[in-house]
Amino acid sequence: MTIRTTAAHLFGASTIAFAAFAAQPAMAQTADQAGTEEAADGQLNTIIVTANRREENLQDVPVSAATLDASTVRTIFDAGAEITPLSARVPGLFIESSNGRAAPRFYIRGLGNTDFDLAASQPVSVVMDDVVMENVTLKSFPIFDVERIEVLRGPQGTLFGRNTPAGIVKIDTVKPGDEFAVNGSLSYGTFNTVSIDGGVTVPLVPGLASLRVSGLWQQRDNWVDNGFTGEEDVYGGYSEIAGRAQLLVTPSDRLSILGSYAVRDLDGQSTLFRANILGPGNNDLNDNYDRDTVFYDAGGRNEAAYKAQIATAKVDYDADFATLTSITSWADTEGRSRGDIDGGNLVTGPGFIPFPSDTQDSIDLNQFTQEVRLASNSNGPFEWQVGGFYFDSDFDVTTVGFDFPPPVTVNHTNESWAVFGQVSSQVTDALKLTGGLRYTEDDKDFIVVAGAAPQFTTVSDERLSWDLAAFYDLSGDASFYARVASGFRAPTIQGRDVAFGSAPSVATSEKIMSYEAGLKSELADRRIRLNGAVYYYTIKDPQFTAVGGADNLVQLVNADKGRGYGFELDSAFQATPNFLITAGVSWNHTEIEDNTLAVGICAQCTIVDPTVVLSGSTRALVDGNPFPNAPEWIADLTARYAFPIGNAGEIFFFTDWAYQGKTNFFLYESEEFNSNNQIEGGLRAGYAKADGTFELAAFVRNITDADNVKGGIDFNNNTAFVNDPRVFGVSARINY
Repeated sequence: MTIRTTAAHLFGASTIAFAAFAAQPAMAQTADQAGTEEAADGQLNTIIVTANRREENLQDVPVSAATLDASTVRTIFDAGAEITPLSARVPGLFIESSNGRAAPRFYIRGLGNTDFDLAASQPVSVVMDDVVMENVTLKSFPIFDVERIEVLRGPQGTLFGRNTPAGIVKIDTVKPGDEFAVNGSLSYGTFNTVSIDGGVTVPLVPGLASLRVSGLWQQRDNWVDNGFTGEEDVYGGYSEIAGRAQLLVTPSDRLSILGSYAVRDLDGQSTLFRANILGPGNNDLNDNYDRDTVFYDAGGRNEAAYKAQIATAKVDYDADFATLTSITSWADTEGRSRGDIDGGNLVTGPGFIPFPSDTQDSIDLNQFTQEVRLASNSNGPFEWQVGGFYFDSDFDVTTVGFDFPPPVTVNHTNESWAVFGQVSSQVTDALKLTGGLRYTEDDKDFIVVAGAAPQFTTVSDERLSWDLAAFYDLSGDASFYARVASGFRAPTIQGRDVAFGSAPSVATSEKIMSYEAGLKSELADRRIRLNGAVYYYTIKDPQFTAVGGADNLVQLVNADKGRGYGFELDSAFQATPNFLITAGVSWNHTEIEDNTLAVGICAQCTIVDPTVVLSGSTRALVDGNPFPNAPEWIADLTARYAFPIGNAGEIFFFTDWAYQGKTNFFLYESEEFNSNNQIEGGLRAGYAKADGTFELAAFVRNITDADNVKGGIDFNNNTAFVNDPRVFGVSARINY
C-alpha cells in the first residue's frame, strides 16, 4: 500500500557561532610541529595530509579535508575527555555516544548511524595508523601521542574501501625516528581529573633500529549523586590506561619494517541517562534536571569495562620505480557496559516511568586486516598506485536484561576483499586529473549461539566504487577543484532484537553519488588561508536505524532515497606573527525521500510528523525529515595571542569555541528530541618557551558551564543525556 503524505522540509535558521578547529597553543608554530612544514615568520605553516596515501600539501589535494594537530588534540583532551569532544572541531564533523567512553557514533555531512548496539555499522570509517577500526568499540580506542588527525569529507571508497560513503577520520600517531625525543602533556583539574599523554623515542642502533614508547592515563573521581538511594559521588568517574610500543627497523635504504603493539584498559561508566528531563512540548531542560544528581534504582552502578589490543606490522620496500607496502594487523577487544536505561525509578521518577529497564551488552571481537599497495615513486607528470585489501572479523554480542530479557548471545562474521587502483596525470602545468576504481566483495553472517533459536541470516554484495577529480591552478595562490565520487555501505544485519523476541533485521547496501567543487587559496603572502567546498549527494537505499520507540526495538530500515547538500569553509588568519585566528563553518541540509516509510514513535513525546496506524500501532511518516543527528550548522573559532618576553619565551592566551546548530535526534520529529544552537568554549593561558620545549598553563573547558543535550533515549519516557560539566585545571607540556 502507498501512503500519501505531505513532506516536511526543515530549514532551521541558526545563528552562526564559531568554535575550536585548529587550536594552536604555544608550541603550534614551532618548526618541528608534526604534520606541518615551517613557513617564514608571520606566515601560515604548510599542512601535510595523506588523503591519497601519499604525503601532500593540503592545498594540492582535490578533497574537502581538514586537520587537527597534536596541540589541538591535547587542548581538547586537557580535561580528560575521550573522542566525542572532537565533534564540531572541524566543519561537517559530528560525534556522539550513548555508550560512555565506548562505541562512539561518527557523522560527516549528516551521514551516520544512530544505532547504539555494539554490532552497528557506520558510514564513517576511522583509520588509525593505516588500519581500519571497523567495530564501534575499536573506534573508541584512545587517541594519544598523535601526530595529526585528518577529516576527509565525502566518499572515500576508492583508496579506503566500503563503509566510507560519508568520509574518514584518519588518525596518525608519532612514529620512531633517528633522534632521541620526548614529548608529552600532564593536566590536573576539577573532580580530581588527570590526563597524561606522552611518548619517548630511543634510537637503539643508529640508522638501523629505533623504539618509540607512548602512553595515556586519564582518570576522574565520581561526582554525581544518586538521589534515589541517597548515596553521594557514586557516578561520573573513570580510569583509562593505554599504551603503544613501536619498533622501526631499517636494514637497508630500501627496506623499512615498523611493528606496533597497542593496548587499552578502561574501567569506567556508561552514559548517565536522565529520566524525563525534556519538555514536555519543547526541548528545554525542565525542573527534573540536575547535572549533579540521578535517581537510579538499577544499572549496577552503570559500570563499563573494556580491554583491547592491536598489533600491526607495516613493511615498505623501495623498488626504484615504485614502493611496495604491506600492512598486516590483528585486533581484539572485549568488554561490557550496563545501564539504567529508563534513567530513573518507578517510585520517584523523575516523571512517569511505565516500566523499568536495566540491561547490559558485552562483546568479544577479533579482527584481521591485510593490505598490499604498490605506488609509483615518480614525482613526474604521471603517478599511480594499485593494491588489494582483505578484512575478516568475528565477534559475539551478549545482551542481558536484569529481570528481562534473559541472556542472549549472537555471533556476527564479516569477510570482505577488494582490489583498487588510482592514477593521476599532470595534463598541463595548471591542470591535474585523478581517477580511481575499487571492486569490493562483502559477506556477512549472523546466528544466535545461545538463548534463542539460531535464526541464521546472511547478506552479501559486490560493488564498484570510483572517483574522478580535476585540480586546476588558477594562480600561484589559488586553485579550483571538482570531484565526482561514488561509494557504498555494505549490507548490514542487526540482531539485538532477538533478545526481545523479534527476528533480526536486515538493510541492503546504500549507494551514494557525490558531487563536489572547491576553492583552495593562500592570500596576503600566505597570511590568510581560505578553503571552501560546495557539495551535493544522493543516496539510493540509505540505511537508517529505527531506535527504540514505544515498542523498544532496534530495527534496520532502507529508505527509498536520501539527499544532502551544503558547503564547508575552513580558514586561518595570521594577523601578526603573535596573533593567529582560525575559523570554520559548514551548512548541511539533508532530507529523507520516501513517502511510505513509517517508523515507531516515542511513548510520551509530542510528534510533529504525520502519523498512521499500521497493524494496530501508531507510526510516524518521515518523508522530508532530516537525517538523524545531522546538525544544520557546525562552526568553530580559535584565537591565540602571545606577548614575547625577550628572546626566552612568551605569555600566551588561547580560546576555542565550538557551535552545533539545530539537530534532530531520531528519524521522526518531535518537540522534545532535538537540540538548538549549542555552544561550548575553552580558555587557556600561560607561559611557553620560545623554542617550544616547555609550556605551563591554566585552562578551563566548557567555560560557560553550558548544559547541552547531546542525545535522547527513545524508550518509554523523555530521557536524555548531556555534555560534561565545566572543568578548571592546570597543565604542563614538554617537547624535547
